[in-house]
Amino acid sequence: MRIGDILLATITNKCPRCNVGHVFENNNPYSFKNGLTMNKHCPHCNLKFEREVGYFYGAMYVSYGLQTALITVLYTLNMFWWNMPPLPLVIIIISLVFALFPVTFRWSRIIWIASFTKKVVSGQ
Repeated sequence: MRIGDILLATITNKCPRCNVGHVFENNNPYSFKNGLTMNKHCPHCNLKFEREVGYFYGAMYVSYGLQTALITVLYTLNMFWWNMPPLPLVIIIISLVFALFPVTFRWSRIIWIASFTKKVVSGQ
């Protein structure tokens, strides 16, 4: 699977195999009702998202990488551009990490699914 396909599926909340069905029930990650609730299967191609118990433990490592990348970017921006004192920088970083948790949670799961899913080519 190409990196572009994985990014497209991740950003649009689409199934990595068919790019049609939604992985999560709601497109809004901040919905309190079902923003973080996954579908069991793809509504279009019937791909089972959670293949076995504990399948998404690996997605925690992807989430850790996404959060670490965010922190690294913010720290680098501070070193070369913002020059903030440490306490406000830490408050900003922690606030953004918590605010973006629903997004990184969803993205990490979709990236994890896409890493082990073969793309369906149209016409086959």
